Amino acid sequence: MTTTAFDDHERSRWAGRATAYDRSFALLCAHPAAALLDAAAVDAGTRLLDVGTGSGTVAGLACARGARVVAVDAEPSMVDLARSRVPSADEVRLATLPQLPFDSGRFDAAVANFVINHVGDPAAAITELRRVVRSTGRIAVTTWPHPPPRAQRLWGEVFDAAGVDPPTTVPAVDTDRDFPRTADGLAGLLDAAGLDDVRCETITWVHRTDPEAWWSGPANGISRPGLLMETQPPAVIARIRASYDELTAAYRGADGLLALPTAALLASAAVP
Repeated sequence: MTTTAFDDHERSRWAGRATAYDRSFALLCAHPAAALLDAAAVDAGTRLLDVGTGSGTVAGLACARGARVVAVDAEPSMVDLARSRVPSADEVRLATLPQLPFDSGRFDAAVANFVINHVGDPAAAITELRRVVRSTGRIAVTTWPHPPPRAQRLWGEVFDAAGVDPPTTVPAVDTDRDFPRTADGLAGLLDAAGLDDVRCETITWVHRTDPEAWWSGPANGISRPGLLMETQPPAVIARIRASYDELTAAYRGADGLLALPTAALLASAAVP
């Protein structure tokens, strides 16, 4: 399997972190799940591949629709969690883009919820999704837009307020393999893979979450904020926490939950 430095970095960042993800950012990523399945025309009897299943949210919703679901993830702890959460799936197993262990045309549809942003060769990933889906089947993917929405941008503001510089040595997707994180950019990625009926929309919503849950993700090493936090001494963590409490106060409702505006890109297409 061909991997990049970015792929290797992503695998190391998610290793053993299924529980931390489930307690923090899983609910955020779950919001577009129903729209993702709609875009892929998933219904009763659909043979669906859910790539990067994480905690199994999309797979579980698809099973509830009567789909026949195979779910995969590159991280063993996610596979274990999804397998326990979605016992009605046909199969939950370890597999990694851009080389999936399935015959060409095996599925009626394939979905990848916030997965394209975690691979070093997005075009190769889309091409592989196309390979495993039959002709006239559908593919649907989500990713975060750039500039980042308010919910994600807040973390940079917290670190700035605490006087903590972001890491500078994090591997990135190679420029010649990357794509603009816009609706046109994501649609162009699917179009370049030779797919038909390409559609892309921006979904916006307000993510409501407990402040401790939102804090716990980076505090347990999740995402780029987590990479920064895990290298800080206790005194700096305390400073970050003070900035976090101050800056999130404006988003706290009477119920104590945060209400964070956010957005995602959802693109879908048909296999010719």
